[in-house]
Amino acid sequence: MKNRYSAEEAALFFQTLEGCNTDLAMRTYTSRLIGQEEDLVLHGGGNTSVKSQITTLLGEDCDVLFIKGSGWDLGSIEPQGFPALDLNYLQRLRKLERLSDEEMVNQFRTHMLDSSAPNPSIETLVHAFLPHKFIDHTHADAIVSLTNMDHPEDRLREVLGDKIGILPWIMPGFPLSKKVVELYERQPEIEAIILLNHGIFTFAESGDLAYSRMIHYVTLAEEYITSRQPCSPSPIAVYGGITPPTEIFLPLLRGALTIEAAGSFLPFYLQVRQNKEILHCLQEEGARSRYESGVLTPDHVIRTKNYPLWLDMQSTEEEDISRTIESELTAYETAYRNYFKQQVTEKEVERICLDSKPRVILVPGLGLITAGRTKKAASVAGDIAEHTLLAKQRGSCIGPYQELAQSHIFDMEYWSLEQAKLDKTSSLPLAGCVAMVTGGGGAIACGIGRKLLAAGAHVYLTDLNEDRLNQVSILLAQEFPAERIRTLVMDVTERQSVVIGIQTIVKECGGLDILVPNAGLAHVATLEDLDEQKFRQVTEVNTMGVFQVIQAAIPVFRRQAMLGKAPAHIIINSSKNVFAPGAAFGAYSSSKAGAHQLGKIAAMELAAYNVRVNMINADAIFDDHNISSGLWDVIGPDRMRSRNLDPEGLKAYYRERNLLKTEVLADHVGNAVVFFASTLTPTTGATLPVDGGVAAAFPR
Repeated sequence: MKNRYSAEEAALFFQTLEGCNTDLAMRTYTSRLIGQEEDLVLHGGGNTSVKSQITTLLGEDCDVLFIKGSGWDLGSIEPQGFPALDLNYLQRLRKLERLSDEEMVNQFRTHMLDSSAPNPSIETLVHAFLPHKFIDHTHADAIVSLTNMDHPEDRLREVLGDKIGILPWIMPGFPLSKKVVELYERQPEIEAIILLNHGIFTFAESGDLAYSRMIHYVTLAEEYITSRQPCSPSPIAVYGGITPPTEIFLPLLRGALTIEAAGSFLPFYLQVRQNKEILHCLQEEGARSRYESGVLTPDHVIRTKNYPLWLDMQSTEEEDISRTIESELTAYETAYRNYFKQQVTEKEVERICLDSKPRVILVPGLGLITAGRTKKAASVAGDIAEHTLLAKQRGSCIGPYQELAQSHIFDMEYWSLEQAKLDKTSSLPLAGCVAMVTGGGGAIACGIGRKLLAAGAHVYLTDLNEDRLNQVSILLAQEFPAERIRTLVMDVTERQSVVIGIQTIVKECGGLDILVPNAGLAHVATLEDLDEQKFRQVTEVNTMGVFQVIQAAIPVFRRQAMLGKAPAHIIINSSKNVFAPGAAFGAYSSSKAGAHQLGKIAAMELAAYNVRVNMINADAIFDDHNISSGLWDVIGPDRMRSRNLDPEGLKAYYRERNLLKTEVLADHVGNAVVFFASTLTPTTGATLPVDGGVAAAFPR
């Protein structure tokens, strides 16, 4: 591992932090060096600190501990990511015999110098009790790998030398902090402390030396592991087993993984990793026994569970794949529930069992699949699982893997302070859901996308016009994480284009939950003057386009329903014109009525797969946040000429003609979509007007 410290780079970095405490500036710089190394820390893992002195509001000097705050990633941390705590008070806590986790957190919060700062690391007392100015802590892959082998203490001393201290696994918090400082006081010459199955602490009086020691010891471990690898790696053999088709396998798996709780259904976002290293690992001799073992460190268990689910397919047939998933998943969940019952019985504690679904699925020939209630959660689990896979492979050349006892795993998995780290966005009503909105470059799609994103969904916007798609996605990305917004150039009138679009979503997410046929085309002409080709063109988009996307999505919905009960939704953006058509608007009105009728048929046919199909009849929506409506770009000029109105006058006309005298917005349509997609009522085949009350358009 390369030592990336540079005095010149550090000096330039300090200049960007004008007015920052000097020690804190150095702490921020070296923390970022650590954070950019995935082999040291992943996704908020690890923690760093520095002891310093500040002047209080009263002009008094105060010794403080700046320590990494919860929710901050070392790779991008800023000075404000290090809450300052009263160091002298923290150090006096050492004289206590015991300190509960809840009281420990309370002591942290009540002795912070800024009440708005993030919560300090749960390992704050380790950093406070050790006397050193700078302390670094990581879960370095190479170090943890050596601790998970037979005779770890002998091997660690052989590899890392005699200036290290070693401790067995101890739960983070107050007990660990006391053991760490006691070890240091017995061996004051040490430069690092290794925690078995956990990681490494390095420390020094300067930031660059603490960081250099971290790199030094991790490098020694890496070099030792590398030296034990075969001189010439074995060639990657062509996989001779069965590789299941992703378009069949992923929706089946995703449906089976959906959590049912208290009448609600919680779907997962799936992520597939298929690089050559992963595929090679999964087809090695003895791969199942090697990679079905437990986590490298218990810190990972809340992201990945302790064990992955292994699925070795023996057929490409849908029924066979379904049976294999069902049987293996049932066995996995039974084992998890037995583990839970055994631990609560032996420990004589009361806990609520977490869901028993796996978060990591290993499929020879296909790759590593991770499941998360958000895309971020699936990605975090994927990064950890990939590092774990490769670490176990490299370690297998040295000795057998020794996983941590399930008793310790349980303590960490059901520790409230660990659960608090999980992504809170997973509680949103549509978290884990995947939505596809056609006509994604228009104003209504902008409102639909906004509301779906606000509810937690991952949204795919599709359109023929790539420029308009990009405008909408850029606008939405100003409000929501760009990772949850995807665009697909797709033609709803071309079956192959639609099939490819649906397959892309399945490959990237595992399946589809919410389909919103929204693409629409308008044309103004009386029946006498209506050009046949124009009529066909409007019908192709407004009716055939709805048919094409529904038909292409049905296999996904059917497969998701084979092993799961989660509802899927088709929500057609119909039109007020279905019930109240307009003169010179025959092509649009009739084609929308056709789409509306398709929705009713789909509601009847797809109920067996728990697909709810509903329609939204909206009145005129002109624009959304400077994104114009393509439909009103076409018909607006004619409407204004016929009524001698300007754009604002036309909006006022439509506002005044409804019973509530209100302007209908794209967000209103989005709200209606979210209502249906949230499964708040057992409704299918319904029509919901979003028009302010147009009496002529009342459903009947």
